[in-house]
Amino acid sequence: MAAAGAARAVRAGGCRYGRFCSSFSSGGGERARPRFCPPAGSRRDWIGPPDRRSNLRPVIFHVPPHESPLERRLRELREETQAWNQRFWARQNAAFQREKEEFIYSRLKAKGLETRDEAGQKVTLNAEEMADFYKDFLRKNFRKHMHYNRDWYKRNFTITFLMGQVALVRALRWLRQKTTNGGNQ
Repeated sequence: MAAAGAARAVRAGGCRYGRFCSSFSSGGGERARPRFCPPAGSRRDWIGPPDRRSNLRPVIFHVPPHESPLERRLRELREETQAWNQRFWARQNAAFQREKEEFIYSRLKAKGLETRDEAGQKVTLNAEEMADFYKDFLRKNFRKHMHYNRDWYKRNFTITFLMGQVALVRALRWLRQKTTNGGNQ
C-alpha cells in the first residue's frame, strides 16, 4: 500500500521520500518546503544544503527494501537525532540573533546613535563591544549547551553502538552466505 503511494508520488513528479522531504522544519511550527529530494532509485543517504535557521545540513536517510528491525531502529534514531539537532540549533540561532540585535540597539541607544547612518548603512559596534556580547551570551547559555552536549554524546554513543551491531549482523550474514554457497560449489 505504501509502495503504491510512493510510486504515485514519483509518477506525479513528487519525491518517493515525501515524508522525509516535506518533514524538514527549521524549528518553528511551520513546515519547510523541501529544498532537495533524492532521485527515486537512490540507494544512499542524501545530504542537503544547510538549513537557513539551524545552519545544519539535513540528511535524508536511505530506507533499504529489506530493512531489518535493528537497521530500522538505527535509522529512526538517526532521523530523530537529526530532527532534535535541527530544532535545538534553529532555536539557539534565533535566540542568538535576537539577543545580538537587542544588544547592538541598546549600546547604540546608550551612545545616542541610530541603527543606521546618514547613508542608510547599518551602524555596527567594534570588536571589543561585540566580545562583551559573545561572552555574556555564552555565560547565560552555558547550562543549556552543557545539557545539549551531554545528550548529544549519549545519542551518538547509542548510534555508534547500533551501527556496530548492524555491521556485525551484516558480517555474520555474509559469512553464513559465503560458507553456504562455498559448500555447494
